[in-house]
This record gives sequence, structure tokens and C-alpha cells, in this order.
Amino acid sequence: MSSAATRTAGQEHLWSVDDHLEDILTTVRPLEPIELQLLDAQGCVLLEDVTVPVSLPPFDNSSMDGYAVRVADVAGASEEYPAVLTVVGDVAAGQAEQPHVGPGQAARIMTGAPLPPGAETVVPVEWTDGGLGEGPVSGMRAHSASPEGSGGQVHVHRPAEARAHVRAKGSDVKAGDRALEAGTVLGPPQIGLLAAIGRGTVRVRPRPRVVVLSTGSELVQPDEELGAGQIYDSNSFALCAAARDAGAIAYRVGAVADDAETLRSTIEDQLVRADLLVTTGGVSVGAYDVVKEALSSVGDEDEEGGGIDFRTLAMQPGKPQGFGSIGPDHTPLLALPGNPVSSYVSFELFVRPTIRTLMGLPDVHRPTTRAKLSTDKALTSPKGRRQFLRGTYADGTVTPVGGAGSHLVAALAHADALIVVPEQDTSVEPGAEVEVVLLG
Repeated sequence: MSSAATRTAGQEHLWSVDDHLEDILTTVRPLEPIELQLLDAQGCVLLEDVTVPVSLPPFDNSSMDGYAVRVADVAGASEEYPAVLTVVGDVAAGQAEQPHVGPGQAARIMTGAPLPPGAETVVPVEWTDGGLGEGPVSGMRAHSASPEGSGGQVHVHRPAEARAHVRAKGSDVKAGDRALEAGTVLGPPQIGLLAAIGRGTVRVRPRPRVVVLSTGSELVQPDEELGAGQIYDSNSFALCAAARDAGAIAYRVGAVADDAETLRSTIEDQLVRADLLVTTGGVSVGAYDVVKEALSSVGDEDEEGGGIDFRTLAMQPGKPQGFGSIGPDHTPLLALPGNPVSSYVSFELFVRPTIRTLMGLPDVHRPTTRAKLSTDKALTSPKGRRQFLRGTYADGTVTPVGGAGSHLVAALAHADALIVVPEQDTSVEPGAEVEVVLLG
């Protein structure tokens, strides 16, 4: 990672958003693959193609509760002239042996049960008298309550075409088909498919473990009483939720007071459970910016390739940023500013892509689009800085929410997009086409 010389240069150099992000993403590597049980693999990225070992369904089966019959035996059947067939037994799902259906015969069959030998089609029970001789019925009696229903006769009131209400073997997927491609994120449907084809484990890149830590002696946990000059710690909650939304396993650490030794010790304690560390606050130029104080001396002097580089970026909000690695495993660390909007925007631009890179995803960025700016007056932006304004997007139009202040948490809560104003633009007129980052 960044050397001491680079760190010194970084303090004097104004980094662009793109250069800072490129430095991060070219440094961070995807996590090593592991074999996981299916439920443990939820949210992970599949490392290899999965081939279907057995067709789905593995046999012809009924899609209805009814009677398995031969087509010729029910041809021309009606309520006035029903086909009368001899019931030779039941076919239930999971049943090993099935009765053979011969001419003039029927087998009572349940949904999902194999089509028995000799049968060519399935007649829904609603098209029959259910073996009761009293006209059409709406369903079958439970076998435990009426075991005699598997014998006797049944009246069929409608004909059925060949293989009606039959789910063919392999109609979902066939043996040898590719079930899932490498790079697939495993959600509930994918987990279900893997289980359906008999896979109990799968090789994946694990979800990264992200530790989120906020700094500031003024921070108080929600539900506690505020003292003079204190505020509630919102950043660690927002960023922890954002990390989970990005696909990570996130751990939130309570706010650390403005003491460099305490912060350094806390970070070192968290390394055991972190694939990525994210701090918020303490990266500016104030006398109490403890993240810089605690971490500026960590790294290259002790370990080759380590160190935290604190930078000034040509962006608003989020000008002060830090990036590097810490600890024996060179765990990446991203240090974000403390203002809530600055912190969240920085997360979306830099931390989310880092998490997605650790996961091994090919596309790590939020989707972007072009939209018409809906506003009463022109937006202003500082020259030479890329500005990210909160907005709401709908039907090709984006509307600013709140002002440019980096402390406006309420406005952020109502935004679903970021309006991007390029470095060279100092004003954007109403109706202009702008780039928009969609937040979900």
C-alpha cells in the first residue's frame, strides 16, 4: 500500500474522486474462497459453475390431486355419461411402489406423486365424484379418515388429453444443464435450487466482515440521555446498515472517545474479526482528530506495505479521507469524515465498492443514469470539486432534497439518489441533464 513518501505527498496533493477510488480497488483483493453449507452461503458469491446432477423433476409427476388414468378410458366422458373406472390404489408423494393402471382402471394420485405405470394422464378430482357416487366433488377425503377411498369405483365426468396435468421429467432443468453461473450472488431462490439438485455445500467467496467504528467524545448511544454538548451516534448505525446492504457481515463498535491510545487499542482488538475496518470521524485537521493521530504513525516503519494515507479529495462533501492497511494481515482500513452526510456519501463512493470487490463481484458500483434536474433555481457548486447532492429520482427526473450542508441527516433519509455536479461546473440550471447515482 502507500509508502511513507506517498503519505507525505498525499497531504500536499489534491486527489480526485476517481484516483482515490482506483487506488483502493487496485489494492484490495477478493477474499479467499471457502466451502460453506447452503444456509451459511446465503449472500455469498458463487465461485464456480454448478452443473445439474439429476433432472428436475426427477420423474413424471402429477400437478393435481386426482386420478391417474388411460386416455382411452375417459374419452367422451361427461356428467350425463361418466366413465366408470375401478380404483386400484393410491399413489402418494414419496411412495416407493405404485399400482399398475390397466384398461378400465384408475389410481388415486396426489400432487407431486409419480405417474404410475400404465397411466397416460391425470384427471383432477374436481372432474370426478371422488368415488362417492354423488356427483362432482371439490376434494379428496384424507386417507387416514377414509382408507377405503383407494378402492371401489370412480365416476369421471370429463375427458383428458394425454399427459394433461403431468409435470414431465426434466421440465425444470435437465441433468447436465448449468444450474448457476460463477459470480452469482446466492439468494433464497438460488439456495433452493442448489438444495433441489442435491447440493449440500457450495464453494463461494465469503461475505466480508466489516467492523464500523465511530469516534468522538461527544457521541452518545441512542436511548441514553444527552448531556451538554453531546449528540447521538448515528454514523455507526447508518454505516453498519449500509455495509449489510452491500452484502457484508457488519459489526458495529460503540463510539470511541477522542483519545489516540484508546482508539489504536480498540482498532487492534477488532482486527481478529475484520476483513475491512471503517472509521468515521477524526480525519480532518482539528486538534482532536484522533484517527489521524492514532494511525498516522502506524505502518511502513514497522511493516512493508502497511500504513494509512490521509488525503484531501476534490469533492464535496467528504474532502478528508484516509486509506491504507493495518495489522499483521494488512487489513484494509477506510477512514471517513465524521459529518453524517459526508460519511454516508463517502461510504457509497468508496466503501461499498470495496466490500463488493472483497466479495469478488464483477460489478461493484451503484447504477447511474442521466436525469433532468427539477429545481426552482440553479444549483451552485465549488469550482474544482465534484459535488454530490442528495435527491429523489423518478421517471427520468431528479429533484434536490435539502441543502448542501454535510450535517443534514433528515434530508439524507428522504433521498434515493446522488446528483453529481462535475469539477468544472460551478452552476447547473433547472432542466439541465445531470448524472445521477441511484442508491436503491
